Amino acid sequence: MKKTLIAVSLLLLFSALVVAEPAPQFGSRPKGDNTRLLTGKVMDHSENPLPNAVVYLTNTRTRAVKTYIVSQDGSYRFPSLQPNIDYEVYAQHNGRKSDTKTVSQFDDRPQVSINLKIDTK
Repeated sequence: MKKTLIAVSLLLLFSALVVAEPAPQFGSRPKGDNTRLLTGKVMDHSENPLPNAVVYLTNTRTRAVKTYIVSQDGSYRFPSLQPNIDYEVYAQHNGRKSDTKTVSQFDDRPQVSINLKIDTK
């Protein structure tokens, strides 16, 4: 009886330790801020920046859209993206649109850079 009680106690203690400390995941980052940053530039096919272009970022899970009006050098920036969600990004300028690019949840880089090109002709 005493051995059984000790064995059950040890089993409960061991199972509590296993539950309390999850196994490390492949490609995981240290604890803390694990949000991502998306940056890039909007350019024409001659690599000229397209100031005042509008960049659209869509959360593919909720379909919520954020926009950003690019600066004079064509730069845009979307901070605090959730790492476990896919996002789609594209730009528009003077009625023309870039290709849509995807920021994948399987890309574990903390900073992703995507340049968007718009045919202005």
